[in-house]
Amino acid sequence: MRIVSWNVNGLRSLSKNGYWEAFLKGTKPDIFCLQETKASPEQLDEAMRSPAGFSSFFSSSKVKKGYSGVALYSKIEPLSIIYGMGIPEFDDEGRLVGAEYDDFWLLNVYFPNGGQGPHRIEYKLRFYDAFLAFAEKLRKQKPVIFCGDVNTAHEEIDLARPKENQVNTGFLPEERAWIDEVVNAGYVDIYRHQNPNRTAAYTYWDLFTHARDRNVGWRIDYFFVANELMSHVKKAEIHPDIYGSDHCPTSLSIS
Repeated sequence: MRIVSWNVNGLRSLSKNGYWEAFLKGTKPDIFCLQETKASPEQLDEAMRSPAGFSSFFSSSKVKKGYSGVALYSKIEPLSIIYGMGIPEFDDEGRLVGAEYDDFWLLNVYFPNGGQGPHRIEYKLRFYDAFLAFAEKLRKQKPVIFCGDVNTAHEEIDLARPKENQVNTGFLPEERAWIDEVVNAGYVDIYRHQNPNRTAAYTYWDLFTHARDRNVGWRIDYFFVANELMSHVKKAEIHPDIYGSDHCPTSLSIS
């Protein structure tokens, strides 16, 4: 089974220039999770709302249109679906959709960006804490896999210019410390686990500075897998050859 995750930076724009078709052909997902969809289902054409062979589930922003949003598409019919964490201030931004399968929970999450001032960093950190508590609650039922745009690079190896970004959101000590908490709770950053020393492996590049052309990027998109599922993990990949967003897809293959 291959699970793919991608921050698409606007789902409606993917149909242009064949990006949507290239994504499906290039990654061959059984389940795929999209973040920052910026659209509700009724705004999408049929090919994106309900691609052949997939069931689809959307959580869209209630606070404003064209903002945030997540979607989960699955060839395997989930046992149940959850939308949000039951906390309105977080759920109203459309940041989480989860699917229950026979052997695990899969949570697709678009974590907040800490830009726009201290109040959003504080919001981001509260979201982080609430999410980990929520995942741990589900984990009492069955193991958890979560994926998405975490909006934080964990270690210096995870971004091209760590020294220049130590005081910027996305690489603040308090943001990075939360990922330490996740790891200490027994979740494995699968890509880094399998590629402990690989440098220049990024998932996000700034559009305005054409950073992707120079591979000046950040690895802020993750698959975290509960320890108890590690024996089923086969491969984690980053797909920088897939275009259409300022992020590229990541994938997890499990047995």
